Amino acid sequence: MTLGETDQVARAALKARQGKGARYDAAGAPAEDLLMARRGTAYFARKLNELSDNDLDGAVLRPDWTRRHVIAHVSYHARHQALLLEALVKGVAYTPPNDEKHQMPALDLAATLPARALRHLFHHSEVHLNVCWRDLTDAHWDMPLTLPDSAATTVRALPMLRAREVWFGALDLDNGGRRTDLPQAVRGL
Repeated sequence: MTLGETDQVARAALKARQGKGARYDAAGAPAEDLLMARRGTAYFARKLNELSDNDLDGAVLRPDWTRRHVIAHVSYHARHQALLLEALVKGVAYTPPNDEKHQMPALDLAATLPARALRHLFHHSEVHLNVCWRDLTDAHWDMPLTLPDSAATTVRALPMLRAREVWFGALDLDNGGRRTDLPQAVRGL
């Protein structure tokens, strides 16, 4: 049995053990791009976890930002993608909420969150986006999408946009991440 076949058998056995409630990416999903985004998220999480709560106030590579701003920005990026995908699955156009109750706080305000809350914001936004990706069918991946900045794209492009955001966000934290840590596919973006 080849390595690929062994991997397929192992995945099938895992799915059988996990049962019907577990979520998996659609067969037609951009697996390599999703992997790049998920690995980047893990890298960002590792760099974030290396920081003490006091370190979150430190300077970063982006002018006028702290590490708190980077964490909030990366978190909001995931949250915006998740909301776009939820709207797409429901068949409605995504419009950012305009009422105070549902609107995301401004980046400067989010940067003032307690350290624990900021860490949870990152974790929850990552989980939310992963759930949305796994809820997409093969047909959803090639649907057109308009980003909040009015750029036209397809759903299939979102994982690489996310990959770029988390990998470069990890470098922006300025706590030992190196450009050579980035996969070649992301470095070229």
